[in-house]
Amino acid sequence: MDDTALQQLHELARAAAHPGSGGEGGDCRCQAGVLADRADGTVVRHGRLVLKAHGPGGDGGELAARVRVAGLGGVEGVLLAPVPAPRTSRGPEDRPLSVWPYGVPVDPEDPDAAPWEAAGRLLARLHQVPAPTGTPPMRAPVKVALAVERMRRAAPGHPAAPTVLRAWATIPDRVPGGAALCHGDFHLGQLVRLGPPGADARWRLIDVDDLGVGDPAWDLARPAAWYAAGLLEPGVWSRFLTAYETAGGPATRPDPWLRLDLPARALTVQTAALALAKSTTERRPLDEVEQVMIDICARIGSV
Repeated sequence: MDDTALQQLHELARAAAHPGSGGEGGDCRCQAGVLADRADGTVVRHGRLVLKAHGPGGDGGELAARVRVAGLGGVEGVLLAPVPAPRTSRGPEDRPLSVWPYGVPVDPEDPDAAPWEAAGRLLARLHQVPAPTGTPPMRAPVKVALAVERMRRAAPGHPAAPTVLRAWATIPDRVPGGAALCHGDFHLGQLVRLGPPGADARWRLIDVDDLGVGDPAWDLARPAAWYAAGLLEPGVWSRFLTAYETAGGPATRPDPWLRLDLPARALTVQTAALALAKSTTERRPLDEVEQVMIDICARIGSV
């Protein structure tokens, strides 16, 4: 998003944070800044609120349906609930807007404090909520295909591209569906904390852009892929999985790897494809983690 559009977004965020003040906010000393600025969405903070300008294109009706689900009582305490929309539902570049409370993200510099157990419990609770009528499909399988297409456009000549495509060929065109309410893009960056830290910290899932009905195993696929690749310690994976299953999560029944194998392979392909696309665009070599995902794709494609 260019500087002019970002400034407009900040002004809308200020107006949302100070309703009834004409957007001026009086002697405003709120913390403000850009939290994320990517092609699929730009997020700015103003004090206690964040304003998200969702990615251009797509189905605005589906996004509205997803935001409505996050505000329902059935997901209270699981998904971060939206706050009333700003004066306009469209923002710069005609992007749809949504407003949310500010929460403290997981600290990437303190992996030992990552709330894996809380994440497992939240996903288990989400997967047991009956999906409201009109909830769109969860987008996780679609995002894998989009990542492969992005790689084909950005890095068609990369030496590792054939390796990723061979692994992609092991993923069926039509993956099994499901009827659970799913996040659709779970990773630790999709968690925020409300209130102070500690044993009673209130964690919530954020980012409903991919929320929908589907197979809940896809929400466990990224941690499962990291574990299979040796990037997630067995003890951490066990804590996450145990918390999920103890809370009644249905995604691993009757056998965890029978359910998780296909989604985990798919998420490995997605991660590797995006790594090739990004590294080629940025004109840099693959980093260590990205190379691990390529190596796992080689193993998947050789089976």
